[in-house]
Amino acid sequence: MQPEASAPETIDAYIAGFPQPVRDILHKIRQIVRDAAPEAEEAIKYQIPTFVLNGNLVHFAAFAHHIGFYPTPSGITHFQDALSAYKGAKGSVQFPLDAPIPYDLIQRIVEFRVEENRRKARGKGGAKKRS
Repeated sequence: MQPEASAPETIDAYIAGFPQPVRDILHKIRQIVRDAAPEAEEAIKYQIPTFVLNGNLVHFAAFAHHIGFYPTPSGITHFQDALSAYKGAKGSVQFPLDAPIPYDLIQRIVEFRVEENRRKARGKGGAKKRS
């Protein structure tokens, strides 16, 4: 988590609290998400960077020895084979800072989550009456 005592209010403020090599990684992940989901809104939720598109899309965070990436349980399950080399849990994965960050995999996961959230939103919207 961020080394500063106060919680950041923006993703820029969150990223600024880390050393340059970690900032570079966080900026790249942020750009991957922006490119894959240009209409997603940026937020800080749970004191970490979050992108919202028809609900939470993905979260990410920096820690002492890894980058945490949180694409919800479905994002982990769908890519379980590709993620098997990394520590993780039901809705998260840890990318070690002493190994190359799999940016292409992050991009594929974000693209999957964008489609998943859009599909869910269409399903919810289809049930509403239109005036």
